[in-house]
Amino acid sequence: MARILIVDDEQSIRRALRGILELEKYAVEEASDGLDCLVKLKQNQYEAIILDIKMPKMDGMEALDKIQLLAPDVPIIMISGHATIDTAVEAVKKGAYDFISKPPDLNRLLITLRNAIDKSSLISEKKILQKKVSKNKVQEIVGESSSIAKVRSTIELVAPTDARILVTGENGTGKELVARWIHEKSNRNNNAIVEVNCAAIPSELIESELFGHEKGSFTSAIKQRLGKFELANGGTLFLDEIGDMSLSAQAKVLRALQENKITRVGGDKEIPVDVRIIAATNKDLRDEIARGKFREDLYHRLAVIIIEVPSLNERKEDIPVLAEHFAEHICYEYGIPVKRFDDAALEELQKYNWTGNIRELRNVVERLIILSKTKIGRKEVLDFVIPASQRHNKFKELFEQFDTVQELNDFIKKEFQAYKS
Repeated sequence: MARILIVDDEQSIRRALRGILELEKYAVEEASDGLDCLVKLKQNQYEAIILDIKMPKMDGMEALDKIQLLAPDVPIIMISGHATIDTAVEAVKKGAYDFISKPPDLNRLLITLRNAIDKSSLISEKKILQKKVSKNKVQEIVGESSSIAKVRSTIELVAPTDARILVTGENGTGKELVARWIHEKSNRNNNAIVEVNCAAIPSELIESELFGHEKGSFTSAIKQRLGKFELANGGTLFLDEIGDMSLSAQAKVLRALQENKITRVGGDKEIPVDVRIIAATNKDLRDEIARGKFREDLYHRLAVIIIEVPSLNERKEDIPVLAEHFAEHICYEYGIPVKRFDDAALEELQKYNWTGNIRELRNVVERLIILSKTKIGRKEVLDFVIPASQRHNKFKELFEQFDTVQELNDFIKKEFQAYKS
C-alpha cells in the first residue's frame, strides 16, 4: 500500500483529500505546514507528497527545496488556490512532479498521483539494477603513487600467464580487487573467479568447502556437493586469508596443486581440475612457517609471483583522488548531487592514521557525505572523522615537560638559537 503525505494548512482540505485517497486504498498521513512535513519526512518514507504552496511557518516553495535534499526521489504534487502560471512553472523547474489548482479536479489528481508513484517505482528499480551492475563490475584500481603504479604494471605482466600469485598486504588494502583484476585481464576471464575466505570457514568444514563431498560422507551430507575447486574449473580460485587455513587442509591443497586433481570428502574418485590459484594473506607467511603454522612447500607452490599491496599510510598522496572517486560513486548510489572536498579537508584526511586502509577511507567518505550539507570542509572532517583525542595530542609530550608558558618559551628560544648557530 503506497503511503502519501498531504501537506496543507487547511484542515478541511486535508480531511477531504484523505477521505478520497483512502477510498483508493492509499495509506495517508497529514502535515499542517512545511516544517511539520520535514519532521515527518525524516521519520517515515513516502511514495508521494501532495504539497500546498501558501502555508505559515514554511511555505510550499521553501519546503520543496528542503524535500529535494531529504528525499530526492519522492514525487511532489504542488496544489494552490492562489498561485499564478509563473508559480506553477517555477515549482516544476524546482523539481515538482506536477502542479494542480485548488479546488483540485479529483480525476486529474488521482491520475497524476498514480503516474507519479509509477515513475518513482521505476526510478527505484533502476537504481537497484544499477547497484547490482556496479557490484558485478570490477572496480578500477585508483591512485597515482609509484607504489600503486607498480602493482598495476605487475598485474599487466602476470595476468596473461597461469602463474600462481600470492597477494600480501594489510587488511583493507584491496587484495581482493587485485585478484579480480588479475582474473579480468587473464585468458580465463570467460569463466568464473571463485572466492574462498579461509578465515571465515571452520577448520572442520574447509575441506568440504574446497573439495566438495559425496552423499552420506558425514551426518549432514544429504546430497553430493561440488567444491570450490570444481566450481572454478577453467577459471580462477581466489584463496583469501590463506594464512588461516588448517595444516590438514594445506596438505590437500598442496596435492591438488601438484597433481591438478582433487578427491571429494567421502569419495575415492580422482577428479581432474584446471584452475589458476591466487592466494592472499595479511600475515607474514615466512614467520608462520617458522612457527610451524604454515607449510613451506605450499608457500613455494603459491609464491611464484608475489604482489605486495601498499597500505594507505604508505600512499597518502593518493588520498585526494581516492576520496573524490568514492564520493562520486557513493553520491551516485544515493541518487544525490556529488559533494566535493575542499583542499583543507583533503589535507586533514592525509594527516590521519589509516589503520583500516582503503576500506576505512571509503566508510569515512560515506559518513561525511551523509552528515555534511553540500561541501565537505576541514570542520566536517574534524567533527566526523578525527577523534578529539587525536586533534590536540600533537604537542602533548612537549607541553607535559613544562609547568608554565614562560618555561616553554625559554626552551623553544634556546632550541631555535642552537638550530640557527
